[in-house]
Amino acid sequence: MSYWLLMAAGLIALASMVFHGVVGGRIYGGNVNRSDMEDLTKSLSLVSWHVFTIFLLVCGVTLIYVAYEPSLALAIYPLIWINALGAGLFIYLGIRGHAQLLRMPGAYLMAATALLAWLAIGQI
Repeated sequence: MSYWLLMAAGLIALASMVFHGVVGGRIYGGNVNRSDMEDLTKSLSLVSWHVFTIFLLVCGVTLIYVAYEPSLALAIYPLIWINALGAGLFIYLGIRGHAQLLRMPGAYLMAATALLAWLAIGQI
């Protein structure tokens, strides 16, 4: 297993978490709060946004932890899958009428995290 590939994947996830939670959260939260959506819809939308931020935190911490404790490598497989599927969802929706998703970093960062983690596991 490659320590450096896992560290890179984990740092991408953590950097994404900071950007998503702080910068993106302010932009997204402002847009949601200014919208004419119902209050419950606004609340659920903000919760969904920040649940993804929490996912990025858990993903990053787990990848970095496994870099230091390779015996827990099995924990990485679900992270590879969810990042790969998330990237695929961004791309699928992007080509199916939501092109703005392809201009956002989500697909590329999730794909990079999945790829680096997969390459690291391949070196066991």
